[in-house]
Parts: sequence; C-alpha cells; structure tokens
Amino acid sequence: MEEKKYFVHESSYVDEGAVIGEGTKIWHFCHIMAPCQIGERCNIGQNVVISPHVRLGNNVKIQNNVSVYTGVICEDDVFLGPSMVFTNVINPRSAINRRNEYQTTLVKKGATIGANATIVCGVTLGEFCFVGAGAVVTRDVKPYELVYGNPARHAGWMSAYGHRLHFDENGEARCPESGQRYKLENGQVRPLDNQ
Repeated sequence: MEEKKYFVHESSYVDEGAVIGEGTKIWHFCHIMAPCQIGERCNIGQNVVISPHVRLGNNVKIQNNVSVYTGVICEDDVFLGPSMVFTNVINPRSAINRRNEYQTTLVKKGATIGANATIVCGVTLGEFCFVGAGAVVTRDVKPYELVYGNPARHAGWMSAYGHRLHFDENGEARCPESGQRYKLENGQVRPLDNQ
C-alpha cells in the first residue's frame, strides 16, 4: 500500500477520488469531497468542508470554519481567513434545485480574504488583493486592491507582502518590507520589479 504524502487528522473524512498534494495538512473535523483537487503544502484548518470540483493551488491556507463550495477556484498562495464565506448560487431557494446554476468564483494568486468576509459568487479576486475582515464582496476586486465594508469598497492598495502602498506624485510606491516597487496607472497597480 502506497504511503500518503500528506497528513489527515483521524477525525476528518477524505472521500475516495479526492486528489491531495504532497505536504498538505488537513486538521480536525474536516470533510474533503470528491472529486476535488488540493495542491501541495496546503494547510486546511479545523471544521473545513471542500466540496466536489473545488480546485486549490499550492500553499493555500484555509483557517477554521470555512466551507469552500463547488465553483470556487483558488490559485497558489491564497489565504482564507477564519469563518469567511463563499456562496455559489445568486438566488438560492430551499424548494428549488439550482445545482446547474453554480457560478465560478476565482481567487487569484496571493489573494487574502479576511475573517468573516463574504464573497458573493461569480466574482474574480485579483492577484495579491486584500479583502478586509467582515467585508461583503459583490464585484470583482483588482490586483493589489484593498477593499472592506458592506458592500466592499475600494480603500487603497496593498503590496504582495501585505502592506499598504502610498503612491508619490509619479504614481510609484515601495513596499516597506520587501522593497518591491509598484506603479499606479489608470486605476491599476503593477509591480515594477520581478517578484
């Protein structure tokens, strides 16, 4: 019998057919449903549900009490904060089956979603964006954008290291931790150096 190259706590269930990458850790009281794909070196906290057809990239961190529903795709290095919420149907009704109406929610590389935030289905969260705790996201979020509130609104820009960016008169900013330089042009932020 082949040795598993990932860890699953004995209180969790992993359905046959789920694909789990090397070095991933699945903690207490989780249910990993098939067919889903979980990348390498992910950390899945307590009481997490991963629904069928969900795709998680490498090094995704999911904190406690998160349900990742069918239709959600998370790229590499995504952070999902404690008790944040995804939806997958715009107009759910108990008496009406809408399983054929699941919408895709794409969480791009390096994005952070804060604790208790709600992500309404069908949106794209851009690379390295930052959704503040408790935010209700009803629209796409741009790369490096900081949003918070209900509904979530633009509140600034964040570096890939998670620091607020303060742009000078030339539209340039520098991350205080990494030294990475960024440019703000036409309402979009992009890195000036290789990351």
